[in-house]
Amino acid sequence: MVGFENKAVLKLLLVYLFIQFSVTCGNFFQPFNVTYDHRALIIDGKRRMLISGGIHYPRATPQMWPDLIAKSKEGGADAIESYTFWNGHEPVKGQYNFEGRFDLVKFVKLVGDSGLYFLLRIGPYVCAEWNFGGFPVWLRDIPGIEFRTDNEPFKREMQRYVTKIVDLMREEKLFSWQGGPIILLQIENEYGNMEGSYGRKGKEYVKWAANMALGLGAGVPWVMCKQTDAPGDIIDACNNYYCDGYKPNSPNKPTIWTENWDGWYTSWGGRLPHRPVEDLAFAVARFFQRGGSLMNYYMYFGGTNFGRTSGGPFYITSYDYDAPIDEYGLRSEPKWGHLKDLHAAIKLCERALVAADSPQYTKLGPQQEAHVYWENTQSTGLNTSLSESQSTCSAFLANIDEHNTATVTFRGKSYSLPPWSVSILPDCSNVAFNTAKVGAQTAMKVVEYASSPKISAPELVMTKNEVSGIAESWMSVKEPIGIWSENNFTVQGMLEHLKVTKDESDYLWHMTRIYVSDDDIAFWEENQVSPTLVIDSMRDVLRVFINGKLIGSITGHWVKVEQPVQFQQGYNDLILLSQTVGLQNYGAFLEKDGAGFRGQIKLTGFKNGDIDFSKASWIYQVGLKGEFQKIFTLEENEKAGWTELKLDSTPSTFTWYKAYFDSPDGSEPVALDLGSMGKGQAWVNGHHIGRYWNLTAPIDGCPNSCNYRGAYGSNKCMTNCGKPTQTWYHVPRSWLQASNNLLVIFEETGGNPFEISVKLRDSRILCAQVSESHYPPLDQWLHPDVIDGKVSINDIRPQIRLQCEDGHIMSSIEFASYGTPHGSCQNFSKGNCHSSNSLSVVSEACEGRNSCWVEVSNSGFGGDPCRGVLKTLAVEARCVSSSTIGVSQF
Repeated sequence: MVGFENKAVLKLLLVYLFIQFSVTCGNFFQPFNVTYDHRALIIDGKRRMLISGGIHYPRATPQMWPDLIAKSKEGGADAIESYTFWNGHEPVKGQYNFEGRFDLVKFVKLVGDSGLYFLLRIGPYVCAEWNFGGFPVWLRDIPGIEFRTDNEPFKREMQRYVTKIVDLMREEKLFSWQGGPIILLQIENEYGNMEGSYGRKGKEYVKWAANMALGLGAGVPWVMCKQTDAPGDIIDACNNYYCDGYKPNSPNKPTIWTENWDGWYTSWGGRLPHRPVEDLAFAVARFFQRGGSLMNYYMYFGGTNFGRTSGGPFYITSYDYDAPIDEYGLRSEPKWGHLKDLHAAIKLCERALVAADSPQYTKLGPQQEAHVYWENTQSTGLNTSLSESQSTCSAFLANIDEHNTATVTFRGKSYSLPPWSVSILPDCSNVAFNTAKVGAQTAMKVVEYASSPKISAPELVMTKNEVSGIAESWMSVKEPIGIWSENNFTVQGMLEHLKVTKDESDYLWHMTRIYVSDDDIAFWEENQVSPTLVIDSMRDVLRVFINGKLIGSITGHWVKVEQPVQFQQGYNDLILLSQTVGLQNYGAFLEKDGAGFRGQIKLTGFKNGDIDFSKASWIYQVGLKGEFQKIFTLEENEKAGWTELKLDSTPSTFTWYKAYFDSPDGSEPVALDLGSMGKGQAWVNGHHIGRYWNLTAPIDGCPNSCNYRGAYGSNKCMTNCGKPTQTWYHVPRSWLQASNNLLVIFEETGGNPFEISVKLRDSRILCAQVSESHYPPLDQWLHPDVIDGKVSINDIRPQIRLQCEDGHIMSSIEFASYGTPHGSCQNFSKGNCHSSNSLSVVSEACEGRNSCWVEVSNSGFGGDPCRGVLKTLAVEARCVSSSTIGVSQF
């Protein structure tokens, strides 16, 4: 039996080496073809099991891309996936943008340089919680257009854009057959959810989109997700929290999971979602256990909705998504580490997975089952140097019981399966990984104070050691209320918001004048009533002004407005400011959704009856004066007429603020703490950080602890109850200069800029807890001593592994106990059993290093501290910047 296992492991090692060294220099890869059969994508003639990580390139800066790609690869990804973003690439019809954060070609090339494949989901509808679902707003102004249906104007524009992207990828030699990384394309997106709304024309549109895509000659397969009627050669794919039961619409197509939702998005005033990694790993393992072949995390890195790119309405600026890599580019532990172990375990099974056309199924209990994959070396082209008489066997044992641990017998051996878990046996005998047993480290994120914005003029910047009252001063300028330029126009009646703004701004001013007589005033006083502004329906935010004074604000998505108003005798200016907070990104008939007002607008409560303003004469003004003067830029900000803001100033509405700050030392990600502000937008050195809004989540709905067991939904395991949804806003390091960074804030509702601060986000505390019974590290399956039979995998002890972020080392071990420690991260305590040299052993292995490992065994700690008791090693370490200290690696 030992010989069989060692030969199987040797084959696993050769497969691993084949994968690692398949990438060649120069043109990313040697040109290769991509096809598919019922089991998997076939890459260069070989079936592959693929793990992909979603990274939306515009939600990070180009300077962040290499690190994000590297962390994805280190985490076990074979491929990177992204949508394309039509409204970013063609903001004006016929004027294309492939620069900066929208440099798609550069992003794909960086992925190829790293040796990873690329899944390009062109859409062009993408949803993605992105403004207008990725559609450019100018599209809705084309006469006769209807989105996403059998409509000639829409199909013409869609084909033009999709062709542009495919041609660009071909010109840059980025398809696999050209030596590039692109192995898969997607047309449309989740149309199956909407198709019924369009009737027969929807079905015709699906056929047209498929034929159009295939006719572009891209030379790689195409998919449609959530499209069970995907025609012919288009692969239909699954998007969901779980896709292990999904089957494509043809026995000739592989099972592909284009979106594994590892978290969820967030709205202003909402709680923060969290998907436990034990459940996420369970979903992934079940997918490959039951015949899946390609799985993509949505998202592996979520990023930031910079500028006005967030969709909606009401989606926040952060798109962290509870992803394995957080919004700032830091690893989210233990999610990243546990998934890395999962991916390694699946890769150990890949040879058997790709060889078998289908698994052997065995029922192990009422809610327990095994799927076994066999490979005879004669059946695969991955390696022909091994004895053709040998076979590789890999198995997945699942317990889908949500409550109880199950003990099962498989091939004559007993296995304990925790609730809602899968054990992976690369050799059909030894467990390499269980989805519910987390051995990866936990990283506690901190946001540390760096500095406050300093002064109002760059020439006055002082050194950090100087102290002066002016060092905390800000400057301000008021935004005019109402019509602020000659670039306005007058129209009889109400115009739809987007038809006027073209989404060049969130803001649209509407002004009309109303005469109030003495009789009206007397009528209100005698009857003790007030007039009311009534609007049938509005979205997203409405500010109501009478004679320049703000008298009411309403928030909602197509809600009725009933706002009491007060007028003075004579002429009164009624000003309505309608605002968008992200355009609708999901649903049928997006082109008809619009913004602003719907239905009738009237004033009630007048002596002679209601006054209908729906067809009155209105003056329209798009945007803010400061916005269009670009006073947030380095080049234009001095033209605004700023005045110094006093410390005792009353919080002011509709005000611009500016200050300067120095870039914090080090390399840690930077965040602005805007918790003292109300609602508005922020810029740094002219870069639009995004919208901010200090809305608080409900106080209830967040459990004290999160039970990973059972089906996940977006309302399960919520966090952050009773706190503002978002107070920290990412400022990419590449947008900063060493000193005199210009910070400009536009505040709508009143806030205190003096409390704004610049902070650093980092993983300072690492914790891990691993018992003697845990599995050996996954890479030990490929250790030479295991390969040559000198050591059995069963003889290798578990390890605790700790790793600080790049540029950091472990400065101290705050806690270490080998024995029976209690508690959890930052709350560990010694138990009755404790090895007295625990701290010294761990400190010697880890202090001063970026990463380290410690064996969890009696021998590692000089003996057994308590015989007959299952021991655990618990460690808490502190990481600090290593910018001035040498770093060691394990």
